[in-house]
Amino acid sequence: MVSRRSRGPALLVAAAALVLAAGCSTGGSTAAAPTVEQQNLTAAVVPVIDSAGFFIALDDGLFRAEGLNVHFIPAISSETTIDQMALSKPGSKSELDIICGGYPSFVEAQYNWDRGQRPGVSHPGVLAANLAIFAEGALLAPGGGVLYTMPGSRIKRITDLKGKTIAINAPGNTLYLLVAAVLSEHGVAPSSVHFVYYNFPLMIGALKAGKVDAAFLPEPFATAAEEMHGVVPIADTNQGATTQFATVGYAATKTWAAAHPKTLAAFDTALEEGQKIADTNRAAVEQAMEDLPSKPLPLGVPKGVASLMTVPYFPIGVDVARLQSEVDLMEQFLRFPPFNVKSLVMGDLLAFVPR
Repeated sequence: MVSRRSRGPALLVAAAALVLAAGCSTGGSTAAAPTVEQQNLTAAVVPVIDSAGFFIALDDGLFRAEGLNVHFIPAISSETTIDQMALSKPGSKSELDIICGGYPSFVEAQYNWDRGQRPGVSHPGVLAANLAIFAEGALLAPGGGVLYTMPGSRIKRITDLKGKTIAINAPGNTLYLLVAAVLSEHGVAPSSVHFVYYNFPLMIGALKAGKVDAAFLPEPFATAAEEMHGVVPIADTNQGATTQFATVGYAATKTWAAAHPKTLAAFDTALEEGQKIADTNRAAVEQAMEDLPSKPLPLGVPKGVASLMTVPYFPIGVDVARLQSEVDLMEQFLRFPPFNVKSLVMGDLLAFVPR
């Protein structure tokens, strides 16, 4: 089930300010008698607007109301958090219980696991994990996921990007799929475009210096760049095959989920409440973004920027068909092998646990 209110959007992804490993905890403690298998959880989540449902649940005590004490760690990248979760030992300080990230990395990790590969010594450098996606975080909405140029650029439309240089934050990720799909739908082969990779805070500098012709800026960087540098939108990727594109989702390992069904159900219940609030109350989303932790690095969004940011849709549950369409784009533009996303989506444990 997905709420489809006509509100402004945002696009996910990790910001360079997230290149940190230290954790932040704002979950507090719970005095309620434990009715779950595990009260204390660690969740690695990208602190951007796409994760607003999580932060509302964290700040408003919705996790505590379900008997959970959630410790939040800013996610560095989907690959890093998947590796950490797959390699950490139960009860260790580095253990991650739940992660929020982009679907291409989830799919790659599951595909490798299904082929018998394991992270660590046996297959060093391989992204592999046996994952269960139990919730979606955000969906692209009209006006989000925008490619920008500088004022005065000769690039006025998507077709002008052939042979040009586009900045995104990493190869083969959600942003790449969005740009590649829109280019292709307008007759521009993705192979005819040169992709380069910058951390988001550095993209505007590269754009201003003429090092790139266009840049994909998510929120809050898009709003900040529009206000401070007058960047010009030339293409909204919320169209065609990438309309209402799912940007982030929540996952745990199947082993952990099977051992903690009541814990996972409690987390999911609180997250759903946070998603419902985020999808109906823009002020709550803005407040959640402003209140992001200030240590070890300041993550909070300035009030002036928060008030102008576009906001995504915040869905409830998991739409398998929608996620499969993203896998189809991975096959088309990344030459990824055929993959059935159902092996990644787990609802059975949640369905049979009383809430």
